[in-house]
Amino acid sequence: MNSSMLSPVSKLTTAAKRLLLGRPFRSDSLGHTLLPKRIALPVFASDAMSSVAYAPEEIFLVLSAAGISAYLYAPWVGLAVAFVMAVVVASYRQNVHAYPSGGGDYEVATKNLGPTAGLTVGSALLVDYVLTVAVSISSAASNIGSAVPFVATHKVLFAVVAIAVLTAINLRGVRESGTAFAIPTYAFIIGMAVMLGWGLFRTYVLGDDIQAASAGFGLEAEDEHLYGIAFAFLIARAFSSGCAALTGVEAISNGVPAFRKPKSRNAATTLLLLGSIAIVLLMGIIILAQKIGVVYAHDESNLIGAPADYHQKTLIAQIAETVFHGFPIGFFFITIVTALILVLAANTAFNGFPVLGSILAQDRYLPRQLHTRGDRLAFSNGILFLSGAAIAFVVLFGAEVTKLIQLYIVGVFVSFVLSQTGMLRHWTRLLRTETDPAQRAKMKRSRVINAIGLTATGTVLIIVLITKFFAGAWIAILTMVAIFVVMKLIRKHYDSVSRELDESDWDGVLPSRTHSIVLVSKLHLPTRRALAYARATRPDTLEAVTVNVDDADTRKLVREWENSEINVPLKVVESPYREITKPVLEYVKRVRKDAPRDVVTVFIPEYVVGHWWEQVLHNQSALRLKGRLLFEPGVMVTSVPWQLSSSTRAKQPADVNAPGSVRRGFEQPGRRR
Repeated sequence: MNSSMLSPVSKLTTAAKRLLLGRPFRSDSLGHTLLPKRIALPVFASDAMSSVAYAPEEIFLVLSAAGISAYLYAPWVGLAVAFVMAVVVASYRQNVHAYPSGGGDYEVATKNLGPTAGLTVGSALLVDYVLTVAVSISSAASNIGSAVPFVATHKVLFAVVAIAVLTAINLRGVRESGTAFAIPTYAFIIGMAVMLGWGLFRTYVLGDDIQAASAGFGLEAEDEHLYGIAFAFLIARAFSSGCAALTGVEAISNGVPAFRKPKSRNAATTLLLLGSIAIVLLMGIIILAQKIGVVYAHDESNLIGAPADYHQKTLIAQIAETVFHGFPIGFFFITIVTALILVLAANTAFNGFPVLGSILAQDRYLPRQLHTRGDRLAFSNGILFLSGAAIAFVVLFGAEVTKLIQLYIVGVFVSFVLSQTGMLRHWTRLLRTETDPAQRAKMKRSRVINAIGLTATGTVLIIVLITKFFAGAWIAILTMVAIFVVMKLIRKHYDSVSRELDESDWDGVLPSRTHSIVLVSKLHLPTRRALAYARATRPDTLEAVTVNVDDADTRKLVREWENSEINVPLKVVESPYREITKPVLEYVKRVRKDAPRDVVTVFIPEYVVGHWWEQVLHNQSALRLKGRLLFEPGVMVTSVPWQLSSSTRAKQPADVNAPGSVRRGFEQPGRRR
């Protein structure tokens, strides 16, 4: 559309959109938005890396139920989580090489296990992406709250605003969002490496006896006498909470198309970097926290010996405060970059969810609007949908990480299990036809890796379901089932529409006659233009229709019509209840009933206005009429615009001569009479 045809409101809206999102990109510039590895790492790996900010905390929190002595098992729980992460990273490196198109777990499950398995993976990942945003942002609010009390008391508000900001950044495009997130992500990695390296060096090499502020506190355990199955269940719960560190690994398999060439190799390299950094940070935090004696309780009232005004900081904040004692800049730096990485960790979901939504929409399981890219070549509708769903979870659960994390990771491990099962079938199928010994050896090695991945993730899924189901995981499972059913219904609808449109052969029979009706309220210029346009279509029958809602006005219109040079008959339709829409509909139905093979075209004059408030004052009857007439079979609706002087179109010359342009003084140069 030419800019001269936009109303002031449209121009203002467009200008605001450009200010926030930037200028639109051409479709052929998509290649320039692809990511190098140095940018892809912060874009896709921030979720897995940032999980070390809350996964160790959740391990200590669960173990605290058995008292401080249970903290001795934290490193072993951490090692189990690290092992599973290493296995999953190795397994997904096989995935990105075998399926580099960006379908990820959904594509693997669909092609190897069938549409139902693929749709199960799709629904699980959609829920997990939403929870990734909710958990990451809520954890960021808790970390910032350790240094800024205002945020601690307004966590929901902070989380909602943070999600809105992330949404705006991602709507600007993948490349720009990646560049914006690279600096804080690398700052987090470097900051955590310095903190952990210095802290471990002081404690293990220099022998400094540094103790956390909470080291001298006791802990009132919920149950100090856990033995046998009960204690094993507690360890399993700690392990399942710590496995939140694995979320985000699957996002790279969905985001392979966003990498520069060679796409699969760059994605696999980024995946290896992701796993290595996350494992080092996870184990470093757990070991250092235990060494400096951090005591972390679910409720501050369970701390024994704590001062009355003591405010419990997050696990990361307590470590930073201890390691950088006497150097407050270090403490605030770690607090800030941790909060930033937790906010930006949600960006993994903002890249994974829209791509997966686009693929599901292409397969007709989600609305088609999720398949297309926006002005900045980002999947804008998917980004907005994810944002709205995440805000709903944050508000519903009060931005509490402990509550939200119970819903978490169920979905991602469902996708892990089905994906690894699909990869086993993938390699088995290829081995049936492959004859090259080198390729067969490579495939067998990959199958072993995926088999180990299936065993590990299957075990974790069982543990997660047992330990988290009644704690809140049932909500996530119920949501997955609901999404699965909705996607099935959407696909059923699209298939039904497709059959209806494709299988019904058009007989090619044209209407026997055309009956045109021009709706009239007054005898003014818009009415005359509508009559002229109607005549230009050369209908078999042309008549004007007015609805009598006021006797005096109708009589005046009839007199003016009879005294004019118009030779089109004017028919008056009575309306005893002063309605307009219903009498017109009934009249059109009567015309159709009298001549079922005729097509009826209704011409409706409309004003084109330049201000939003003018739209409220005009065209309301026309909008209602169009909305009703469109549902009538055999009826065509044509709007005849009349540009009022307030409209931009009326104020500026058009690029081409339109009807009435000469009369309005908009004749193009060189077209003098």
